[in-house]
Amino acid sequence: MSILFYHIFLWFYRIGIGMAAWWNPKARRWLQGRKDIFEKVRSDMEEKKPGGPVVWMHCSSLGEFEQGRPVLEIISRQYPGTVIVLTFFSPSGYEVRKNYPGADYIFYLPLDSKSNAKKFISLINPSLVLWVKYDYWYYYLTELRKRNIPILLLSGIFRPDQPFFKWYGRLHRYMLEAFTHLFVQTPDSKKLLGTLGLSRNVSIAGDTRFDRVVEIADAAEHYPLIETFCGKYPVIVAGSTWPEDEEEIDHYANMHPGIRFIIAPHEIDRDHLQEVQRLFKSSVLYSQLLTSNSPLTTDSSPGATHHSPVNSVSPTLTTHHSPLTKNTLIIDNIGMLAHLYRYATICYVGGGFGNDGVHNVLEAAVFGKPVVFGPVIEKYIEAVELVNSGGGIVIDSALEAESVFTRLLSDAGEYDQAGQAARNYVYTKKGATEKIVAFIREQNLLTK
Repeated sequence: MSILFYHIFLWFYRIGIGMAAWWNPKARRWLQGRKDIFEKVRSDMEEKKPGGPVVWMHCSSLGEFEQGRPVLEIISRQYPGTVIVLTFFSPSGYEVRKNYPGADYIFYLPLDSKSNAKKFISLINPSLVLWVKYDYWYYYLTELRKRNIPILLLSGIFRPDQPFFKWYGRLHRYMLEAFTHLFVQTPDSKKLLGTLGLSRNVSIAGDTRFDRVVEIADAAEHYPLIETFCGKYPVIVAGSTWPEDEEEIDHYANMHPGIRFIIAPHEIDRDHLQEVQRLFKSSVLYSQLLTSNSPLTTDSSPGATHHSPVNSVSPTLTTHHSPLTKNTLIIDNIGMLAHLYRYATICYVGGGFGNDGVHNVLEAAVFGKPVVFGPVIEKYIEAVELVNSGGGIVIDSALEAESVFTRLLSDAGEYDQAGQAARNYVYTKKGATEKIVAFIREQNLLTK
């Protein structure tokens, strides 16, 4: 891609967002969040003038924030005077984490341009930049390089089909060359970067998400209302689901009133929630449980612990067949999912039936439960490795989903083996965060 085509891309992106904002709430938030952005940045920075070195971490969205968060929080602990600036490109990241207490400043990243990059970088004046996984922007990266500000890529993952490795990818290669050091997840990624002459400043650190999901599991929140809903029944938690996922599992839920289902859709707009309620015939919204006496029948007292506690396997896999008023709970908020997998007997992770692929399987696997998902996983090394380890199971249809669920709920041996394999996979992959922080310490990137 030439710089001319890059400008054309940016122009079309800006126009497209403006048009989509008329009917798309996410696009509208994208625009509104960037209105008068430089005045906001200048005002906030002047109001609380940074007293120490500034670390700027950029994330595309919420998933990348969770990936970079362990590094950010260790830096804050080990370098107490450090000022943290956090930016997001997507509203789905910014809106959820705009009040994150671990950052001093949280902004939308202004759309890439030569003037925007110069202005934004001058305003925040970073000493160190952490770029999480991807979301490469030419002018920001090259401007940081011109100013000799160190940039670290965290948890990078590379594939041969990416523009960096194509004949037309020179502009993308310029972006990679801007990084002071690239921490990648796999040996294959390092090997690919080697074909571009990038080897001295590349390290295989692994994926910081493993550290993050272990932190979440260790401090998983308890939800007494959900514990009451689960009772002593087998529970299938389906997280980050899209309509394609919901259509694969709704029949099983409707035909098995003796199993509890917790559905956490990826999108929680009103229309989608209504469609989920239509598919799952015996369902209730979580918000309804919070605000009224819910139409639930349970055989356990409020606050009772579900039969499949954290990090354990071999639950009692006998399904109950007593009639329940509602057997499906629909989570209509953002932020609970990573904690809900603790209540699962079986975890289902959505996205695997869509073009973009499966969502974060690690949040489920860390709790030592079998993880089931759809077939689109080739771009997600952790999902592929989880399957290879025996902790993940791929399904291709609703019939296969029903077969797998039934088998796991009746075969304690297979269940034990899959659950233990899932947990072992996560815990043996820990440590990326410490490798990155050790590099920062050894290179004195925050003590000059």
